[in-house]
Amino acid sequence: MNESAVEDMLVVGKITGCYGLKGWVKIHSYTEPPENFQGFDGWQVMRRGALEALEFDTFKRHGRGFVAHILGVDDRTLGESYKGLEVSVPASALPALPKGEYYWRDLQGLQVWCKDGQNSVLIGVVEHLIETGANDVLVVKACEHSIDLRERLIPYLPGDTVTRVDIEEAVIEVDWFLDED
Repeated sequence: MNESAVEDMLVVGKITGCYGLKGWVKIHSYTEPPENFQGFDGWQVMRRGALEALEFDTFKRHGRGFVAHILGVDDRTLGESYKGLEVSVPASALPALPKGEYYWRDLQGLQVWCKDGQNSVLIGVVEHLIETGANDVLVVKACEHSIDLRERLIPYLPGDTVTRVDIEEAVIEVDWFLDED
């Protein structure tokens, strides 16, 4: 399996179960809004260590989510074999974002710097983000050369807490208070 091919895939949802007897499956979308899941091409699932292409030929709203039919899957037994599999698409399938907007994956791994008086100090790297409802939160882990070994949760509020994001430099600058020892 080509490792770079897996790295270039993004998980956009999960097949959570079957719906009916004719091979329909329930989809939990990780996209925002959830309907964006339907607009992708190149869906794939990881099964037994290999990417496997699949095609959804029909979608229907169902409660808070939706159900879909996988082309060529026409009975519940075969549909059950997809239960629990995450659905991925190539990273290139994501639409370009307006200037100043970023996908979470673009922020992960960036160094986070903060002003301490006149100096900038490294406080860590973005490990991942958390969606809280009110705003997203950067989970910043200590790294080599960071000011201390603390993990910090920093609200992702561009123009407020987050003063600058530079993907090319792999840097996020924040206006955040440093805890006193």
